[in-house]
Amino acid sequence: MGFEWLAIAMFVGFSFILMAGYPVAFSFAGTAIIFGAIGWFVGAFDPSRLLLLSNNWFGTMSNFTLLAIPFFVFLGAVLEKSGLAEDLLETIGIVLGPLRGGVALAVIFVGTLLAATTGVVAATVIVMGMLAMPVMLRYGYDKQLAAGVIIASGTLAQLLPPSLVLLVLSDQLGVSVGDLFLGALIPGLMLSGSYAVYVLGLAFLKPNVAPALPLEARQITGWALVRRVIKAVIPPLLLIFAVLGSIFFGIATPTEAGAVGAVGACGLAALNGKLNWALIKSAAHSTAVVSSVVLMILFCSAFFSIVFDGLGGKTLITNLLVNLPGGKIAFLIVSNLVIFILGVFLEFIEICFIAMPLLVPAAQQLGLDMVWFGVVMAINLQTAFISPPVGFSLFYLQSVAPKEVSTVDIHKSALPFMVLQVVVLLLVISFPQTVRWLVDLSAQPSL
Repeated sequence: MGFEWLAIAMFVGFSFILMAGYPVAFSFAGTAIIFGAIGWFVGAFDPSRLLLLSNNWFGTMSNFTLLAIPFFVFLGAVLEKSGLAEDLLETIGIVLGPLRGGVALAVIFVGTLLAATTGVVAATVIVMGMLAMPVMLRYGYDKQLAAGVIIASGTLAQLLPPSLVLLVLSDQLGVSVGDLFLGALIPGLMLSGSYAVYVLGLAFLKPNVAPALPLEARQITGWALVRRVIKAVIPPLLLIFAVLGSIFFGIATPTEAGAVGAVGACGLAALNGKLNWALIKSAAHSTAVVSSVVLMILFCSAFFSIVFDGLGGKTLITNLLVNLPGGKIAFLIVSNLVIFILGVFLEFIEICFIAMPLLVPAAQQLGLDMVWFGVVMAINLQTAFISPPVGFSLFYLQSVAPKEVSTVDIHKSALPFMVLQVVVLLLVISFPQTVRWLVDLSAQPSL
C-alpha cells in the first residue's frame, strides 16, 4: 500500500512512450521493465510475480479460440487477392445500378458480405475504395457520399462476425466467442440497414448526389446477368452461411469454421481459375504478419499487466470505476468515452490489451452482462475507427482515393455515418435484447 502512485506513473509513462511513436508491443514491454525495476528497488513490486509469465504465455498459445484469427485473416486475404471481392462488387453494382443510389447500396451490401466473410477492415476499405470510388465519381455521385459509404461499410468488419475484434474481446472478457458473434449480428445489421436507409433517403431528397447508372453503364442484362450473379454472388454467400451457420448452430467452433472457410476460399479461387502459388504465398504472408502482431502485443501486454497489477494499479482503477457517482450509468459513460478516445488514435488490438483489462473487473463487479458489454465496446470501436481527424479507415481510403477527392472531403464524409453509429450505439445500450435475443434463443433446448 502507498505505492499506487507508481502504477499511475507507469500508465502515464506508457502513454507518452506510445504517443512518441514506439510500437505498442515494445511500449508495453519497455514500460514494464522500467517500472518493474523501480518497484523492486523501492519495495513495491515482488519480482517473483514474473514467474507467472510462462504460464500466461503458454495459456495464450494453447487458447483454441485465438487460433481462429489466422484462419479468418487467410480467408479474407484469399478473397481479396484472387479478385473474388472485386467480381462481387461489380456484379452487385450492375444489379442495383438502375436505382438512385444503387451503386452506394451495392457498396453497403458488399461491405456487409465482406465483413461477414473476412473480419478485416483494412482490406475491405481499400478494395472498395479502389473499385467503387472511381465508378461513383464517374457517374456523378457526390464525393463525400461516395467516400462515406465506403468508409462506413468497410468498417462493418469491426463488428459483424467473424470480426477479429470480437475474437480478441472474447479472450479479454472471458466469454464464449460464439455468444459474442450471435450478440453482434443484430446490431451489425442495424448499422448496415441504417446506412442503406440514409442513402435511399438522401437519393430521394437530392437525386443529383446519388444518380442511377445510365443505361450504357449496365452492359450486362438478361441471362448473362443471371449467370454472372450465380458465379460471383452465390458462392461467397454460401461460404458465409457455411462459416457463420456452423458456428451459430453449434456444428463447429469458430476455429474449426475458420479453417473450413479458409479452405472454402481457396476452393472458390480454384473454381475461378485464380488459385496459384503466388496467391497462396501472398495470403500466407499477410496472415503471418497480422497473427504475429497480435501475439507479440498479447505477450508484452501480459508482462505489462503483471507489473501494473503488482504495483496495485488494477485494484486502484477497479475501485475508482466501481465507486463512480451514478453506478452503472456513470461506468458506461466513462468506459465508452475512454474506448472512443483510444479508438481514434490506436488500433483495436492495442485498445483491447490496454483498456479492457482495466474495464472488465469493474464491469463484472457492477454485474453487467459481459456479452452485451463486449458488443457495446465493439460498436464504440467501430465509431472511433471512422472518426476524424485520425480514424484508421479514413487513412485506408485516403491511400487509394482518386486525386479529386481531398482529405477534407474524406473526413467530412464520415460525419453523418458517425451520427448513425452513435444512434445505433444508444439503441443497443437502451435495449440490451438487441444483443441478448439470439444468444438466449440459442441457449434454449431444442424441442
